[in-house]
Amino acid sequence: MESLALLSAKPGLSLRAGPRLPLPRLRATRASLSTASSSRPAALQAPLLSSRAPSSQDAVLGYGLLKRRISAGVSCSAAAAAAAAVPPAQPEVKKFLGVGLPTLKKIVPLGLMFFCILFNYTILRDTKDVLVVTAKGSSAEIIPFLKTWVNLPMAIGFMLAYSKLSDVLSREALFYTVIFPFIAFFGLFGFVLYPLRDAIHPTALADKLLAALGPSFLGPVAILRIWSFCLFYVMAELWGSVVVSVLFWGFANQITTVDEAKEFYPLFGLGANIALIFSGRTVKYFSNLRKTMGPGVDGWEVSLKGMMGIVVLLGLVITSIYWGVNKLVLNDPSLPKSDHKKKKNKPKLSMKESMKVLISSKYVRDLATLVVAYGISINLVEVTWKSKLKAQFPSPNEYSSFMGDFSTATGIATFTMMLLGRIIFQRFGWGVAAMITPTVLLVTGVGFFSLILFGQPLTPLLATWGMTPLLAAVYVGALQNIFSKSAKYSLFDPCKEMAYIPLDGDMKLKGKAAIDVVCNPLGKSGGALIQQFLILIFGSLANSTPYLGGILLVIVLAWLGAARSLDKQFSSLAKEDLRKEMSKEKVETAAPKEPESATDVLVEQSNGTENSPSDSSPAQ
Repeated sequence: MESLALLSAKPGLSLRAGPRLPLPRLRATRASLSTASSSRPAALQAPLLSSRAPSSQDAVLGYGLLKRRISAGVSCSAAAAAAAAVPPAQPEVKKFLGVGLPTLKKIVPLGLMFFCILFNYTILRDTKDVLVVTAKGSSAEIIPFLKTWVNLPMAIGFMLAYSKLSDVLSREALFYTVIFPFIAFFGLFGFVLYPLRDAIHPTALADKLLAALGPSFLGPVAILRIWSFCLFYVMAELWGSVVVSVLFWGFANQITTVDEAKEFYPLFGLGANIALIFSGRTVKYFSNLRKTMGPGVDGWEVSLKGMMGIVVLLGLVITSIYWGVNKLVLNDPSLPKSDHKKKKNKPKLSMKESMKVLISSKYVRDLATLVVAYGISINLVEVTWKSKLKAQFPSPNEYSSFMGDFSTATGIATFTMMLLGRIIFQRFGWGVAAMITPTVLLVTGVGFFSLILFGQPLTPLLATWGMTPLLAAVYVGALQNIFSKSAKYSLFDPCKEMAYIPLDGDMKLKGKAAIDVVCNPLGKSGGALIQQFLILIFGSLANSTPYLGGILLVIVLAWLGAARSLDKQFSSLAKEDLRKEMSKEKVETAAPKEPESATDVLVEQSNGTENSPSDSSPAQ
């Protein structure tokens, strides 16, 4: 008698004309309905059979036929079940500027943390170069040796220690254990180690080693000569990789949902460049304090104390925000919970397997060329530029003041390029966006090395503009570093990630793993190794400059060729994917859709017996 229940639930169903049952049979019909209902499972009785008691109208079905659709009954029961499962209405979340207040409780503190961390990083990054480049008995030649033989081993050692600590400490304890040594060291350096530099640096031993080894070993010997400055250099580098990448982003990823990340992480990127602008102004201010002091005062020591005081203060602000978020925000029950899923296992390829993947695919080889070329090119130009920067601004205060302007300009350029990057991709496509970064490096690199190598004939012309060939080279090198870094963040990195999209799943994972294993380290250390080799052969960085310029030209041209080749392959694969999607949509559109309702079922009752469709009902 399922049909009776359907009719009761949907009174609008039309009835077929047929002989009516005499009223006495109505009682029997009701009795049979009651018997059938009691024999059915409770899940099928409600809400259909229990919706109401049968009425005299139901007797019309005695000898007639009722045409109904099975899915109608299923949809009724599903709708009723869904209605019963609906949770009670939640109170409306209060919003500010269209964002829920519980979300703002997380995002605003995270934004302040990120601003303070990057504010400190800019100060530390500018200061570390001033210390190791302008120190007596040192020069920019120290940087390649420092990155390879000191920075890299200490970074590896830190990550090993971090992995061990993460197994025994809680998340909060691990954060404090890592960040407090940084804060303590920078405070100790500014107020203790730097004032005692003459007493703690082995200057006499370094002089003996340099006399025995020769001027080609100026860089390695300088690491020993100014060991406390080199330690500062490494700690400043680690602040960027550890505090920014590991601590902050690890914490942010733990407490934010995916939807929150999609909405607010891009704003963090813009905020990073705002921090760069303000910290650049701060470095400029403290560097110019020397002008207000009398003779005999170490202006750079005063400036360094001021900047390290700010670093320590903001470090304590960072830890305070972290404590407040954990104690006061994350315990709020109304807070949206993070919804992180277990990561898919990425293939861990050995060096040999990575090389096989790189060799087997032209597409991956071209992509690898882009990554390696960028790392080497930036390193070659940056170290040479810093050597000329010291020649133009030998005083630490002057050098630091210029670096403050450089950081501000980098922040403005990167902020602007991040806003323009989307337009470039939309209007000109992947190929143009991918070739902007090497083109900028090529044009500015040619100008920079030309002014260094062939600048003397241009002296009269440059004098009319109030510049010397050296100053012009410094400005051109600064422009190269500014625009290459801004183009990297806004164009190069998105292009690199987009290039993986058209690859099939297996090659996408293996290709990315191969590039991470081989190309990233090769790009970062390749430039430093080339410079070390040339310095040891030709005696100094200045004598190596012509060869560095030639190597840069070859690498950037190879970069442009790889980008052009990759553009053709990328476009071809993207069009192929588009054709597949379009053909798939056409097939889905052309395929006959099954009717929303299933086969019509006739229910017939004859001589008081009933053939029910309940045996074939989807509800079973």
